[in-house]
Amino acid sequence: METPYIDPQLLEKAVGRALDSGAEYAEARFHRVRGFSFNLLNGQLIGASYSDSTGYAVRALVEGGLGFASTDSLDEASLYEAVDRAIRGARAFSSLAKEKIGLSNERLGTARYEVSQRKPLGSVDDSDLIGIIQEIYKSIDTNVGVDVKSVLIGFSYSIEDKILVTSDGAHVESRIPRVAIFYSVTAEYAGERANRWNQLGATGGLELVEGLKLKENLEDDLRSLKIYLVDAGKPPRGEMDVVLGPEIVGLAVHESAGHPSEADRVMGREAAQAGLSYRRKMKPGERIGSDYSTVIDDPSIPGSYGFYLYDDEGVPVRPRYLIRNGILEEYLHNRETAYAMGTHSNAAARAKEWWAEPIVRMANTYFAPGDYEVDELIEGVKHGVYIKKYMEWNIDDYRWVARYVGLEAYEIQNGRIGRPVKNPALEVNSLQFYSSVDAAGRDLQFYAGTCGKGEPGQGVPVWFGGPHIRLRGVRIL
Repeated sequence: METPYIDPQLLEKAVGRALDSGAEYAEARFHRVRGFSFNLLNGQLIGASYSDSTGYAVRALVEGGLGFASTDSLDEASLYEAVDRAIRGARAFSSLAKEKIGLSNERLGTARYEVSQRKPLGSVDDSDLIGIIQEIYKSIDTNVGVDVKSVLIGFSYSIEDKILVTSDGAHVESRIPRVAIFYSVTAEYAGERANRWNQLGATGGLELVEGLKLKENLEDDLRSLKIYLVDAGKPPRGEMDVVLGPEIVGLAVHESAGHPSEADRVMGREAAQAGLSYRRKMKPGERIGSDYSTVIDDPSIPGSYGFYLYDDEGVPVRPRYLIRNGILEEYLHNRETAYAMGTHSNAAARAKEWWAEPIVRMANTYFAPGDYEVDELIEGVKHGVYIKKYMEWNIDDYRWVARYVGLEAYEIQNGRIGRPVKNPALEVNSLQFYSSVDAAGRDLQFYAGTCGKGEPGQGVPVWFGGPHIRLRGVRIL
């Protein structure tokens, strides 16, 4: 792995300076994210830019106060000045705080790793890369029976380099390349318009230009828009069985299991920015769902958009079981929240860039697959709805009551898919959602997203996913 252009010994010196200044714990992180992005509107280039966000981040623990400081100046003096600011901030916090901060004792990593690229980023001239995406756009079949008003495509790649050194033994160097594609398509029929957007993303090189299947995904979404605008009628309403596609399942577990399992949210830290959590009252060991409901967050999935092997506190990753067979299990922890709750970190500390502190985040959150084929799930429904893709969604501040509105959806009659229906709205609380699952498919699928959290806001890459699942006796509005 090519070494970033700073000497790791400088980070070790910064940590030593913090300890000499009275810190009980210190960490120094070099963090660089560089990349290229561009946007096409109806195939025409409307903007392109390069980015390079590079700097140092320092944290220091002094007498129960945790201070953070950062700088984008890479000279030694600026790093030492950041150390001094972190120390001053920690002391100021310590003098005012009613409850002292601590960090859990962990087995920390000493490692160097990088994600391999079959076709390295930068191996194709960026102007040629723009041309490749333009050719993909030209090949897309837009003749689907609706008037396609606009197609916006955003393409980006980045390389994230990090070096982390902590006073208690962590030394982790990593390089993670990522490719992402975003698109938004608007179509019209008989005076009615509808929009569909999607994000595709993974870790790796330019082989992902083909691997993310932009053409296939966009054409499939155009077909869904045609079904919605032209073919769909009113949905049935009331209590019934529902089969959900992997896209909605992934979104649901991200919002109703992942976010409420973040320990800092449970402790109230996110209350002013993004709400609280129903898991403040529902503790690990309580039942929230049926035996078929298992939700896992796993940063180690190869190729995943949320991939990493050590978090930004040096803790090695493992799969985190948020719900296991219907029972609430783990919270997502960094070392601060783990200490506060008397447990161990499960490597959920992530920072977006050099200016950001590592906070509790998801990585790749998914509903565990079962043993059913999709046809078997449908066959088991006498009357209900199959919601394949969502149009919109929302969820309350406690991540308890949610609403998912279908884009492509169908009525189910006597175990068979029937007519398309428009805007079926599943409204359900988290207990009802996970308790009503009576079967899960084998077809685990993942979807890319950028998960927002924190103040200032940190958007980090994630996957969310699941198989088709069947819910019994839920309400469609």
